[in-house]
Amino acid sequence: MVRMLARLEQRPVLLALLIGIAALLLFGIGVERPSILMFDEVHYVPAARILLDLSHPVNTEHPLLGKSLIALGMLIFGDNPIGWRSMSVIAGALTIVGVYSFTLLITRATRPALFAALFALLGQLVFIQARIGMLDAFLGLFLVWAGTTFLWAMQSDSRRIYRRWAACAVLFGCAVAVKWAAIPYVAFAGAAFLWLRHGRPARFGGISWISGLAILGGVSIATYFLTFAPAFFYATDPLTLARLFPFQVEMWKLQTQALTPHSYQSDWWSWPLLIRPIWYFYEPDQGATRGVLLIGNPAIMWGGLIAVAACWWAGLREKAGVPLAAAILWTFSLGVWAVIPKSLGFYYYYYLPGIILSVVLAVAFQHYAARVKRNDEWYLVLCVGLFAYFYPILAALALPGERGFERWMWFPTWP
Repeated sequence: MVRMLARLEQRPVLLALLIGIAALLLFGIGVERPSILMFDEVHYVPAARILLDLSHPVNTEHPLLGKSLIALGMLIFGDNPIGWRSMSVIAGALTIVGVYSFTLLITRATRPALFAALFALLGQLVFIQARIGMLDAFLGLFLVWAGTTFLWAMQSDSRRIYRRWAACAVLFGCAVAVKWAAIPYVAFAGAAFLWLRHGRPARFGGISWISGLAILGGVSIATYFLTFAPAFFYATDPLTLARLFPFQVEMWKLQTQALTPHSYQSDWWSWPLLIRPIWYFYEPDQGATRGVLLIGNPAIMWGGLIAVAACWWAGLREKAGVPLAAAILWTFSLGVWAVIPKSLGFYYYYYLPGIILSVVLAVAFQHYAARVKRNDEWYLVLCVGLFAYFYPILAALALPGERGFERWMWFPTWP
């Protein structure tokens, strides 16, 4: 087994393919459970149905791309649980491959890239979002690959820079077209571009800062607006060019309106501590009581916080660039929720920081390899064990009675 892994580490493309297949199988098996709509599927699946019919505007607080992708799955597989969730499954699997690719580019080593992908695979957040017809799986997909393409462009020569940088901008535009929560990441990418290029203009193929920002902004904005094309063909109240920009103001008002308090609401600082997970589903279905609990893998969620601190230490005290970059990225991804004007917060907003935490954990293990030796492998075993332990309430397996969930409730704040 060790020899096989060593051989695979020498073939990163094959390893990426195998990771993607493994993720696709893990996320796809049993995706038809539950057989009815769960949690926010009640908003997005009906919106996808209406998009297929092009009848009228609905769910106008979010852009169209995520709902269009759900509609594509329904067009291919039908209006059924597999159709509702199939594109999320694919998005989740590609996200895991993206985590692998991002970590490979930032560390230039296959082992931490593999471990980052496995941590993301076992972290439970991607698993659950890949098995529900919501927007977050697509948001994660485009942002992870936008970050990967950013690193790819940073390492490019002058012949390839424009294609790679434009591809990065397209992916950022797609991310914003899923959810506006991606906008801070576009701004962060622009700031990172300026900082990384400062003093080393040969980076990013020598592209000027004006051209770089113009492409990032112009291409991402154009991509964003192009995703509204289906709305121009609604049978009732179609979108027009004259209404396109005022419609963005309407979306802003809807997204920033004060909402009624919710039993599952939580503050942003509580998400890394795993204080308030969310039941996406808990009721009888297909002859048994079944549940889907959005909860991170404790080993990764809590252990990842130690890794964040270790990476900050390595970056500030040892001037280690890669750990510092990973720590900054996680801190930024959580910090944006401290300033985003949302009246309510929910644990699933931690989806992107949770993914980044997998990268931080792998980077910390790599940086401190001389001290921890091969303990990353034993840590991975712990992660696998906890994933298996929680699996029944992640994958909507049949539970032993109405109170069967109590076995997994470690703390009073866990519902």
